[in-house]
Amino acid sequence: MTERERFLGWMTRGRADRPPYWLIWGPWHTTWRRWQSEGMPAQFRDYGDVRRHFGADAGVCYLPVDVGPCPEFEHRILEETDEFRTAIDSWGIKRRDFKGHVSMSQFLEFPVKSRADWQRYKAQRLNPADPRRLAGPWRREARKAAEDGRPVQFGGYPDLTTYGAVRWLLGDEECLLAYYDEPELVHDIMDTMMDVALAVLGRVADEGVRVDVIHFWEDFCGRQGPLIGPAHVEEFMAPCYRRMRDFADAHGIPLLSVDTDGWPDPIVGPLMRAGMNYLYPFEVAAGCDVNDFRRRYPTLAMMGGIDKRALAAGPDAIDAELERIRPAVASGRYIPDLDHLVPDDVSWVNFCYYAERLAELVGKKK
Repeated sequence: MTERERFLGWMTRGRADRPPYWLIWGPWHTTWRRWQSEGMPAQFRDYGDVRRHFGADAGVCYLPVDVGPCPEFEHRILEETDEFRTAIDSWGIKRRDFKGHVSMSQFLEFPVKSRADWQRYKAQRLNPADPRRLAGPWRREARKAAEDGRPVQFGGYPDLTTYGAVRWLLGDEECLLAYYDEPELVHDIMDTMMDVALAVLGRVADEGVRVDVIHFWEDFCGRQGPLIGPAHVEEFMAPCYRRMRDFADAHGIPLLSVDTDGWPDPIVGPLMRAGMNYLYPFEVAAGCDVNDFRRRYPTLAMMGGIDKRALAAGPDAIDAELERIRPAVASGRYIPDLDHLVPDDVSWVNFCYYAERLAELVGKKK
């Protein structure tokens, strides 16, 4: 069975020779440095080497096409101290980051502060027909994926997004207020992002590239729940998702996925009614239990759901956590994996133990 056959069989029907073994979530850069000091093989250059070491499946092939700002903003460092680095990112956001450890950025300034800013941004960077959007090696990558029997994914962090685009352009608080104060602007931003995505995906499909999953990065939930309510999803995001679902159905693309941390339960129903059928990463610290979600949403494909904090606690905690999610694994349509990146309180020895036990759980032999 090829990886593509396994992935599609498992995630759409709950049937395959075994669940995929992905080890998708890698380490923070500070975790990587710790592992280097704790005996990780010196020849490992990146997390891809770690995954290959444990015999992980290759996973999806991400098509390198451009559905975000094009051209991107030039990355510019504006200020640097011993502790911080302030820079402009690819969306035009001014942000400050710690240099020595991992945390969320401090967002200092966003590119859209008025309707005029939005119209200028839209005209200069969101032209669906910009030829640079298809200038990457996506044809070669797609051919290689087909030869290797790997599934192909269109979209991902940070560019294929609806809520995320409004947040990146306006700012966290400004985004939420805009749903009430400037709903036409919110609709225009989301519709524009879908115009771009559908134009690019249409070109990909016209060249005969097989796509298996379309992925949206949203991150619209926190620990206490969604940052927007079910009615907002229905009014603003669902029309965009339905446009993509119509395209997917017309082109035989079975899976539409959403990435959001936090507790998503109140909006899972609206997401599924809008055509989304695959969700991750089910953050355990926010109360997510993949066994519970499987019982209540039997047709929802899932990935994640393993508490990353267990890896820091050691073998007994890892064994208990893997045993906890065993029913969801047995039910199908679920890829067991961590619920986010590996923090730097996780030792190399503990990660090795986790990777080996997870391989045993899914029946992956080296």
